[in-house]
Amino acid sequence: MSVEKKFVAEGITKALVNEYLADELERAGYGGMQMNRTPMGTQITVYAEKPGMVIGKGGKLIRKITRDLDRRFHLDNPQIDVQDVGRGDLNGRVVANRLASSLERGWYFRKAGQSMMRRVMDAGALGCEIVISGKLTGPRSRTEKFIAGYIKHSGKPAIDLVDRGYSVAVKKLGVIGCQVRIIPPDVRLPDDFQIEAPQAPPAPEPAPSAAPAPVPAPTPAPAEEKKSELDQLLESEPEAAEVKPEPLEEPSMPAENATEIAPLPEEKAESEPVLKDE
Repeated sequence: MSVEKKFVAEGITKALVNEYLADELERAGYGGMQMNRTPMGTQITVYAEKPGMVIGKGGKLIRKITRDLDRRFHLDNPQIDVQDVGRGDLNGRVVANRLASSLERGWYFRKAGQSMMRRVMDAGALGCEIVISGKLTGPRSRTEKFIAGYIKHSGKPAIDLVDRGYSVAVKKLGVIGCQVRIIPPDVRLPDDFQIEAPQAPPAPEPAPSAAPAPVPAPTPAPAEEKKSELDQLLESEPEAAEVKPEPLEEPSMPAENATEIAPLPEEKAESEPVLKDE
């Protein structure tokens, strides 16, 4: 067998095993499986919402599943490990099975889709997309889509980060397909980044040989001039009024020795000689 045919055969076997486990463990809340080949045989890890129902009473159901995997699919020494799926509202396969079961019980498709999407978003998912296609309300089939949050549709993040689930609801008018895509809350998308503010470069350290510059001493503030007690007393007393000096009176001369003082002659009499009394 060529390498290409070998990989195709392994993929077909894995899809058939997944379909078989989904039918057998529907009531246990089947949430997917992983199949790996080891030197000891084929290791199958089953995720379920109720691990106790997968094991069964006394391990009866898990032994039956192991025999069927060996006989029907010819797996080499299959070994089944059962693990809890965790929060079922964040598992695409579990939500798809719940949605299909609600439609089979007679729920209106819009009510069922909105209810499941609200439960997924309340559980903390970053985004959820639910697609319901088939004969919903009339003779013709159509597709209804419910989207909330952020969903990746292409590229490697859409393959690695998005959890998918698919289930089928069988009704009288026909089958209805339920497809669920969920982005878990603990996933970091490649376009989710933050730009940090640039940091200032550190200040250069001073050379060890250089002595620190002397710090100038602070100049003291000029002290206020202290006044003596005498100056303070003088300033406190009111200014004395200025005393004007009294005019001095000329002493009176006796009448005997008094002589009449002739008036000064006018300018015309300047040339005349002055006569003296003998």
